[in-house]
Amino acid sequence: MNRLLCCASAPVLLLAMSAPAFAQAQSDSVSLETVVVTAQKRQENVQNVPLAVSVVTARQLESAGVKEFTDVSRVAPSLTIRQADQPINASVALRGIGTFAYGIGVEPSVAVQLDDVPVSFQARAFSDLTDVERIEVLRGPQSTLYGKSASAGLINITTRDPSARFSVLANVLATDDHEYRGAVSLSGPIGETLGYRLSASRSEYDGNVRNLYDGSKINGRDETSVRGKLLWRPSDQLKVTLGASYIEGTATSDATMRTYAPGALLRGTAGLTAAVTMPGVVPGEKNLTVSNDTPPYAKSEGFGQSLKVEYDLPKDFTLVSITSHDQFRLDDQLDSDRTSYAGIKNFQGGYFKAKANTQEFRLLSPGDGDFRYTVGLFYGDNDLRRSFKRGPVFSLAQWYARATSENKAAFGQAEWTFLPKTTAIVGLRYQKEDIGFYFNDILNGNAKFSGGNSDSSATYRLGLRQQVSDDVMVFGSFATGHKGQTYDLTTGFNQARANVGPIKPETSDSFEAGIKSQLFDHRVMLNGTVFHVKYDDYQAQGIDTIGGTQNFRLTNVGKVLTKGVEIEATAIATKDLRFNGSIAYVDAKITAFPKAACWPGQTAAQGCVAGSPAFQDLKGATLPNAPKWKLNVGMDFSQPIGSVEMIFSAAYAYQTKVNFSLNTDPGTVQKAYGVLNVSGGFRKPGGGYQAVIFVNNVFDKGYGVNGANQFGNFGSQTVTELQPARDFHRYAGVRLSASY
Repeated sequence: MNRLLCCASAPVLLLAMSAPAFAQAQSDSVSLETVVVTAQKRQENVQNVPLAVSVVTARQLESAGVKEFTDVSRVAPSLTIRQADQPINASVALRGIGTFAYGIGVEPSVAVQLDDVPVSFQARAFSDLTDVERIEVLRGPQSTLYGKSASAGLINITTRDPSARFSVLANVLATDDHEYRGAVSLSGPIGETLGYRLSASRSEYDGNVRNLYDGSKINGRDETSVRGKLLWRPSDQLKVTLGASYIEGTATSDATMRTYAPGALLRGTAGLTAAVTMPGVVPGEKNLTVSNDTPPYAKSEGFGQSLKVEYDLPKDFTLVSITSHDQFRLDDQLDSDRTSYAGIKNFQGGYFKAKANTQEFRLLSPGDGDFRYTVGLFYGDNDLRRSFKRGPVFSLAQWYARATSENKAAFGQAEWTFLPKTTAIVGLRYQKEDIGFYFNDILNGNAKFSGGNSDSSATYRLGLRQQVSDDVMVFGSFATGHKGQTYDLTTGFNQARANVGPIKPETSDSFEAGIKSQLFDHRVMLNGTVFHVKYDDYQAQGIDTIGGTQNFRLTNVGKVLTKGVEIEATAIATKDLRFNGSIAYVDAKITAFPKAACWPGQTAAQGCVAGSPAFQDLKGATLPNAPKWKLNVGMDFSQPIGSVEMIFSAAYAYQTKVNFSLNTDPGTVQKAYGVLNVSGGFRKPGGGYQAVIFVNNVFDKGYGVNGANQFGNFGSQTVTELQPARDFHRYAGVRLSASY
């Protein structure tokens, strides 16, 4: 309880620590800079946006040690990212709501957008954050403006534009555990109307897990990325931005054994103990070894292009067109028996292919009138393919699947300031989606199934914003969300599943109220939000009865409620000292799930009801990877010394315990933990160069980013595993950068 009280009071403590500095420096001219966002598809001061939106700047990313997408949860309240043995199965959750299913046609609940372009295949987002200007995290349903993949929220990533004058930004990083990163960005004009920006990066990290079978390091990744922008301004009215990006890399994610029941035997075979099947591995909380004779990998390659055209019409209207194409491939493999025993060598893998095309048109009215609006049209088509094979000893499978979708939508949002300080907001989106599937079960007689369906839906948003004073705004809203229908294209798909039709869409109703304020002559930003969101026809893995037989499959299994409070604060005490912090309390519970799968080994006394298969009632259970409390606190300090500035920063992230399993398996729980990152060094004021030494996970707190129970693989005995985080152990490094 004391820890929770400490967490809840963190923003208040932040202001209390800063108050003496405010009192002593009222005559200083320093204040927080204005942060401009595009959360509502137009440029606005974030303090005027009546939404729960967090903005993470490039400076905050650097201070917190955020290097890639999976690290963003350290600096954003209510955001959690569950990693997986393959990036395809990783998931992003906001306020406890995320996608926890493996079918290739299942949409994410949290949309990701890069430079105004939707990332249709979420694994594409799990990359480094080279040359990023800011990240906006919009919490709660955003379906009205952003479509069917934003039923729980949106992450909007914006990279830097070309500069007016030639500039170079280069940085390198090296750590004592052999991680190496380098990036360079070149930007400048090409003539009077054309500018460019070219960025390239390379990262290498062998990993923090040792495979005793061959002595290799795994649970790491290497990645190469190139991104380019051309910005053409032939006139004051026309702006054209052409973007392209290429990325390729290999991840070797793996999980280590945490607990191993004394009687556990590989596939229940006599004599196949842990000492025989994975020699040298000692399961435990600190274990960072495996013994796998099939090396894990996920090799990916992606290439995308986008064209954004902005044209200023008469009377300050703006017409925007955004066109994109993206293609992505990932080849994966892992050791499905989790051992190096030569007599039972089972593995699984295959490939994913994804292609996506989008087109959006939007018309923006002038932003300074009493009546403002944005209207638009959207078209998108996705083509996802998966080839999968598992064997050759047990759990045999071999299939090929294809999922297609075509989405057409019209949307709009209007704001009317009908009283001097009171604004009403109305938004509406109507969309129609056609989905199709093809499934070829190669192993079972080359059976083939195909079909499709159509779905139309409308989502809307109603809101009210009250400008209490120039520096204080309160807002309230009701919004609906929609996550599209899908087919469960996974191992075991058959004609019975095809006949039932697609899983029904998931819908949500969200109530939200908040306050945004700037205090002490704009030295402090303090924002707070309360929310209450209900989800119906929640899409998750459950039990369904088809033709008198019960099957484990993706289905609409119940209802979910998430509610809570989020508080964010930023304070600039002096021109040399800055603080930021956030605290989120999220209560994400299942309110109806009567036929959920039991966890492996669950007994009747523990709530498992006998049946074929057995089931449990998960009413009241907390959703997976949904910490009740989440805290982020950071500070930056600089001190001029001669011709240079000494700099110091610290960032602390804390969260309460989570369970990585929907079925509440007690063996897949990650206890509460906190991670402190610190850095210090010097820089030349106004740019030029910077040298920083950093230490991540100062307190050496080991924790996992995913977990599973290998009960069936080891003779119906509990054998749990946890995937170690990148910073499972403390590590140090140096970061050098130069710019001119």
